[in-house]
This record gives sequence, C-alpha cells and structure tokens, in this order.
Amino acid sequence: MNEDPIAFTEAAATKVGELIRDEGNPNLMLRVYVQGGGCSGMQYGFEFDENVQDGDTQVERKGVKLLVDPMSFQYLNGAEIDYREGLEGAQFVIRNPNATTTCGCGSSFAA
Repeated sequence: MNEDPIAFTEAAATKVGELIRDEGNPNLMLRVYVQGGGCSGMQYGFEFDENVQDGDTQVERKGVKLLVDPMSFQYLNGAEIDYREGLEGAQFVIRNPNATTTCGCGSSFAA
C-alpha cells in the first residue's frame, strides 16, 4: 500500500532517472508545481531542481526524488504522477482527484 501523499509511479521515476542521467547531475530532483494559467485556470509544471525548499513535500521512488511546494501540494495531495508512452507520444500524466474539470490535453485543471 502506498502511504505517500502523492503517488510517483515506477514508470515516471524510471523516466525521470533517465533524464537526470542525461543531464549529468545526480543532485537533480523533479519539482512538480501548480500555477495559474491554461484553459481551465490552473496548470501543471515540471522542472529540475537541486534544492529542497522549506515546506517541500518529498516523495522518493527508485532513488529519484519528487518535490512539491506547499501551495502546489494543496492541489496535488492524493494525485498520481505517471509517465505514459502511446500512439499520441510520450508524456508525463497527472491523475488528480482534486481537479473538478480538466482540459482535453490534461495539462490544466480547475479545483
């Protein structure tokens, strides 16, 4: 049973690990955040970060750390970060039970 407040799937952790190796900096962690914008009012963002900030939630899977700041955490608590490859291409996907509506591309939502 997963007790982490945010699920970080094995597929997502594996892909992030590959990207970190490609960057050549083993200190990098994946920061996931929420900001205003997108067609539904809020949108997800991803970036690499070397620093853990005060209040960050950390989830580790397969030696890869995921960071979420406190403001974003209120929207991402209970969400799942996954990585999918399919006919439409490869992408990170967030399944968020807190989103009341999402846009067709899945990159923005309303809470």
